[in-house]
Amino acid sequence: MSVLATITSKGQITIPKEVRLRHDLKAGDTVEFLEEGGRTYVRPRKIRAIDLAGILGRPPSGKSLAIEEFDDAIADAVAEEWAEFEARERET
Repeated sequence: MSVLATITSKGQITIPKEVRLRHDLKAGDTVEFLEEGGRTYVRPRKIRAIDLAGILGRPPSGKSLAIEEFDDAIADAVAEEWAEFEARERET
C-alpha cells in the first residue's frame, strides 16, 4: 500500500488518517524513522517505560544482582518485548 503526504516548509508531515487508524496512532504518540538499504521506513513506537514495569519478575529470594547483571536482565527483557511487539505489528 502506498499513501502520499506533503512536507511543509517547516519539514513537517501529516500522517494520513487511514495510516493513523490502522496503527492506532494518536496525538502525542511517537514514530520512528528507520533507514535500511537506501529506503526509509516509519513505524510507530508504542512501548512506554511503564509498559516494561514488572516484566523482569522478582529475583530469587536472598539473591541480589550486581548492576551489570541487572542491566543485562533489563536489556534481555526489552529485546524480548520488542521482538514480540514487532511480530504483532507484522501480523497487522
